[in-house]
Amino acid sequence: MAITGRIALLAALGALLAPLGAGWIWAVEGLLLLGVLVDLALAGRVADLRLRRSGATTTRLHQPVEVALLVTNAGRRRVRGVLRDAWLPSAGAAPRIQPLDIPPGERRRLLTCLTPTRRGDRTAAEVTVRSIGPLGLAGRQRRHRVPWSVRVLPPFTSRKFLPEKLAKLRELDGAAIVSRRGQGTEFDSLREYVDGDDVRSIDWRATARGGGVVVRTWRPERDRRLVCVLDTGRTSAARVGDIPRLDAALDACLLLAAVAARAGDRVDLVAADTAVRASVEGASRNEVLPRLVQAMAPLEPALVESDAQLLVAEVLRRERKRALVVLFTALDAAPIEHGLLPVLDGLTARHTVVLASVGDPRVTELAGRRGDSEAVYQAAAAERALAERRRVTAQLSRRSVTVIDAPADTFASHVADAYLALKAAGRL
Repeated sequence: MAITGRIALLAALGALLAPLGAGWIWAVEGLLLLGVLVDLALAGRVADLRLRRSGATTTRLHQPVEVALLVTNAGRRRVRGVLRDAWLPSAGAAPRIQPLDIPPGERRRLLTCLTPTRRGDRTAAEVTVRSIGPLGLAGRQRRHRVPWSVRVLPPFTSRKFLPEKLAKLRELDGAAIVSRRGQGTEFDSLREYVDGDDVRSIDWRATARGGGVVVRTWRPERDRRLVCVLDTGRTSAARVGDIPRLDAALDACLLLAAVAARAGDRVDLVAADTAVRASVEGASRNEVLPRLVQAMAPLEPALVESDAQLLVAEVLRRERKRALVVLFTALDAAPIEHGLLPVLDGLTARHTVVLASVGDPRVTELAGRRGDSEAVYQAAAAERALAERRRVTAQLSRRSVTVIDAPADTFASHVADAYLALKAAGRL
């Protein structure tokens, strides 16, 4: 049972009759009680309602999407009242409460707009229906479980860099002739010699047959292996600007995968901290991005220290042939020196390794501040943090690791550029 504000208002008005005697108070209370009983008797039965959902099951972060709730009145009485469709707060559901008026045997379609503010599976909670009687004093109320889930995918904001990276890839892979040969390149075609060509590219047999000087052209090999390793430990929860480090890494991973798939390379994914949280293996060129976004959507930072030995062991177990391993993690001194460096040699001995870390421009800004004692203290702390990052970068570089340290707004672009540079140099 549920009572409305109308009965409270009538009770307050009835209290004004108190100076006339207690009999009037009892009369008012009796009338109100009678009105409540009449409403409960005549209100539509909430138990006779049949509810089911339909609509979208996926969307991207901050993009609105609609989910429909179909309410059917299987009873014999009209159901008038309100309906509250509850979702997780991060689903951004609106409106929360909707009016309801369903005659017997009819149905109504109620729409809820979701504008999610977090990735992952945003689930519906309970649907509460309140059927009010004809007097508007009281009614029946019941909760219904109507399960539904909308998976919120990463926004892929780095998509804006994709045309630029694909243009570089076309230049690398055929639009501009590559006339030098190196490790990781394969024969493409023959053409006539022009001034500036490397004499080592001259095909002497073809030259002897045709009478003119002919050179071989080369292109980067396809079907290389690329493994994106996401560190989902505690350092990935730190916010850089408006987003966590993990979200910036996901965005960069998607751009890198899009470019690599267009280049004909195979992209795998491992996300782990103390356990493997997500994995994508053997995806084809056309399905790699959909599989990646589905695997990335539910990932959340775990407030534990990541097991670097587990990350390395997973890569070595999956990839026995030489591959490019891009490790998305923080460039913090303690986790790198005590966790990653002791097990890094086993990884670099077999694979080409890139460590990508999201830098915080706020630290650089603080390092340049002066003016008062607080600013000087902050500048000293920032300089110390920057010095530690430079020291860790030097340690990694000595172990043949390419280090990317860039702010969040250009982080994805720097990661894709590093991949294209390694591909151009034949180091994949």
